[in-house]
Amino acid sequence: MKSDARHSLPTHDVLNQPPLRGDADLWGADPVLQNCIRFAGGRTQPLQAYGATLGRTQTRALAREANRHTPELVFFDPGGRRLDEVRFHPAYHQMMQISQTAGYTALAWDGQPGGHATHAAMIYMASQVEPGHCCPLTMTYAAVPALAANEGIASVWTPRLTERGYDPSTLPIAAKKSATLGMAMTEKQGGSDVRANTTVATRDGDHWRLRGHKWFCSAPMSDGFLTLAQAPGGLTCFLVPRWLEGERNAIHLMRLKDKLGNKSNASAEIEYHDALAYKLGDEGAGVRTILEMVHHTRLDTAMAPAGLMRAALSEAHHWVSHRSAFQRRLIDQPLMRTVLADLVLDWEGALSLGMRVAQAFDGQSPEDKAFARIAVALAKFLNNKRCPTVVVEGMEVLGGMGYVEDTALPLLYREAPLNGIWEGSGNVICLDILRTLAREPLAAQVLAAELDAATGVDRGYDAALKAHNNRWPSPPPEAEARWFAERTALLLTASQLLRHAPEAVADGFIATRLTGDSGRIPGSVSGLDANALLGRLG
Repeated sequence: MKSDARHSLPTHDVLNQPPLRGDADLWGADPVLQNCIRFAGGRTQPLQAYGATLGRTQTRALAREANRHTPELVFFDPGGRRLDEVRFHPAYHQMMQISQTAGYTALAWDGQPGGHATHAAMIYMASQVEPGHCCPLTMTYAAVPALAANEGIASVWTPRLTERGYDPSTLPIAAKKSATLGMAMTEKQGGSDVRANTTVATRDGDHWRLRGHKWFCSAPMSDGFLTLAQAPGGLTCFLVPRWLEGERNAIHLMRLKDKLGNKSNASAEIEYHDALAYKLGDEGAGVRTILEMVHHTRLDTAMAPAGLMRAALSEAHHWVSHRSAFQRRLIDQPLMRTVLADLVLDWEGALSLGMRVAQAFDGQSPEDKAFARIAVALAKFLNNKRCPTVVVEGMEVLGGMGYVEDTALPLLYREAPLNGIWEGSGNVICLDILRTLAREPLAAQVLAAELDAATGVDRGYDAALKAHNNRWPSPPPEAEARWFAERTALLLTASQLLRHAPEAVADGFIATRLTGDSGRIPGSVSGLDANALLGRLG
C-alpha cells in the first residue's frame, strides 16, 4: 500500500522501511485455513465475506480504537441513581456488529452442516484483528446448549442469542431482537474450585434470588449471565437476566479488572444483592449443567491461539520481506528463514488440530462427542502453551519496532496468555484430561483410533506413537500429567498434518517435535524445507 506521507525529511530520507500493509483478505490469503475448512466440512461463503471485512484497513483501525479507548464503569446517573453500566467506545460496538452479523454466534446452531467448523474459523480470523470482542460472542455461542436444561428459558433466549445482529440497548430480553450472554462462576475463596462457592440461592415463587459475589464476570454488559449458587439441594446453575421489566436487576458492578490485555472487553467483579434468577437444570447439578457452556468455550480457546500465531507471523513475514540488513533482505538470510519456518509448524499444527476438534463438535455420533471431549482439552493445552513463544519470536523479528504500539505485536503479546488461563489453566486442563480418560472409556478408544489411523505413512511418527504407548499404557500419575498431555497433543497434531498437510509440513513437525535432534528454542533445528514452509504464509 502506497502512502502519501513525506519520506524526504530535513535530516534524512526514510529508507528501508516496509510499506503499509493496506487491505488484506484473511480468508483469501490463507490457503492453510482454506484446506482446513475443506477437510473439516465448514462453509466457505460466510468465511469469504467475514475474512474480507476483517482484513480491511478500516476494520483494523476500529480494532485499534477499541483497545486504545478502554471501557469505563459508570456507577450512578447524575441524580445519584444506581446505573451499574459499562460504557464502550463506538469502535467496540462496530466490531461487535460486524462479527455478530456475520454469524459468529449463530452459524453453529442454524441446523446446516459444518456450523461449528465455520464458527471455529471465525474465531481464528477475529483473533487476528481484535480478540477482545470475541469474549462476549464466544460465551453467547457457548451458552446455547446449556440453556437446553430449561425448555422455557431456551424458547425465549436461544432465538435472540442466535440472531445475526447486535443490540446493545438496556432493555429486558422480551424487548430485544438479539442478545448476548455471559458467565460468572469464579469467587475469591474458590477460584477454579467452583464447588467452594458461597453465593446463596433462595426460592421466591417461580424464580430465585441470589446473594453473593463473583470475583470474575466477563462481559458484564451482557443481557444475562450463567452463574452458580448454593441452593438447598446443592450447587445449582442459574440464568440471571441483566435487565427486568421496568427495573434493573440487583447486580452491582464493584469494579472493572485492570487486565494485562483484552483491553477492549470489560471484565468485572460483581455482587448479587438478591438478584432475580431462573434455575437451569436440577438442584445440585450446577457443575454438570454449566459444563455444557464450558465445553464449547474451550473450542474457541483452542482456536484463538492459532489466530494470534497467524497474526504475529504475518507481521513478521511482511517485515522481513521488505527490510534489509547487512546488504541482504532479512527474508533471504538462512537463520531468519529457519526461525520463521520453525514457527510456521506451530501455527499450522495449531490450526489443523483445532479444526479437527471443530469437525468433531459438528458430529452427532457418540464417538464424535467423546473425541470432542478429550481432543478439545488437548488442543487447548498445547496450542496455548505454544502461542506466547510464537508471538514473542514474531516480536523479536521486528526488533525494537515490535515492542512499540505502532505495530500489532504488543496487542498480540498481551493477548497470548489469556486463552491458556480462561476456562481452565494448564494444570486444570491436564487433570481434566486424566479424568476423562479414566471415566470415559469411549474417549480413550476414539483417541487411540485417531492416532492409529495415521500410522503406516511415516516411520518417525510410528516410532513415536509406539514409544508413547509403551511409556503410558494407561493414564499416568498426576505428577506426569503435563508431559503426557503434551506428547499426546503433539502426536494428535502430527496425525492431522500427515493426513491433511503437505509433506514438508508433516515431516518437519515430526522431525522437530516428536523425533530427531533439535533444541527447545524456536529455530534450534536443521533440515526444514524453509521454502515450502514460508510459502504456507501466503
